[in-house]
Amino acid sequence: MEENNKCPIWGEAIEEKKQKEDRTYVNSPRAGGKYSIYHNALLCFNDIDDATKARLTTWLVEQRRLGVECPKITKETVENIKKSRALSVYERADNLLRYLESQSHLLGHVVKFYAQDNSKARDTAYQLLAWTESRSITEVITLAEYCHEQNWIEHRKQERTGASKNTLHEVMLKPAGYARLAELQGTNPNSVQAFVAMWFDDSMEDAFVKAIGPAIHDAGYAPLRIDKKDHNNKIDDEIIAEIRRSRFVVADFTHGEKGMRGGVYYEAGFAHGLNVPVIFTCREDVIGKIHFDTRQYNHITWKPEKLDEFRKALSNRISATIGDGPLKKKDK
Repeated sequence: MEENNKCPIWGEAIEEKKQKEDRTYVNSPRAGGKYSIYHNALLCFNDIDDATKARLTTWLVEQRRLGVECPKITKETVENIKKSRALSVYERADNLLRYLESQSHLLGHVVKFYAQDNSKARDTAYQLLAWTESRSITEVITLAEYCHEQNWIEHRKQERTGASKNTLHEVMLKPAGYARLAELQGTNPNSVQAFVAMWFDDSMEDAFVKAIGPAIHDAGYAPLRIDKKDHNNKIDDEIIAEIRRSRFVVADFTHGEKGMRGGVYYEAGFAHGLNVPVIFTCREDVIGKIHFDTRQYNHITWKPEKLDEFRKALSNRISATIGDGPLKKKDK
């Protein structure tokens, strides 16, 4: 097969590939779907190993889960992925559950894949590899066995006869698996509150009033900024209490000349520890200055002169990641 018909990341067969200006658009089953890659990013692939490719592939899956239909791979993306940590076994198992949920429109739906390459379920195997940061199907099988032991899924194996003796694997989410997914989605699934962590500077007021606050309202939730709330408690205790009460956190990492805002990093990290979802944003001219541990997450970047675009992008991200809230106004 010609190189032009292969995935730039994995070298596997693709469904579609288009060259446009400074980047290539690809639809690759092995990479979990559509993505675009800048030509200068391809140069970074000269010394990239399979473990890094797996992290990059799962990053693409995460972007699509966040509502980015066709994620962009830039040179900086590849360099950041090279430095990023691999997912833990537990995180990979959680992603296996997330994939099964994405495929299970009815309770009891069975997902099938083979231990060896098989055209009947090849795309399913590719998707499982992509979602679980796996380099081989044996890793997926090991993760499935772990999830089975936790009673999250049913995992059945059917040995095939013949020369290949290919094994068919059947996996299905169980009620405990759905409960685990609900746990991962946050501690307050019924809350309408969205906690906003940001730099409380006059230069940020327009961003909150014209974009962040309205975007949260548009998605059906109520924004809370701790500096706008009357309270008699110690500020740190109040912040912790309000994050615990919130359905999700919007963390904007924009900062001034004095450097990064430690409070925003703390609040986002605390929310992560509670499994409260965090949506990351940052002014476009500052994104290259934020801490690397945060930069690996997909930030919505914004410009002060285009706050309407920021509002729409943030609202869409909230709806894609969290779902529409109960306060969302329905079109008549």
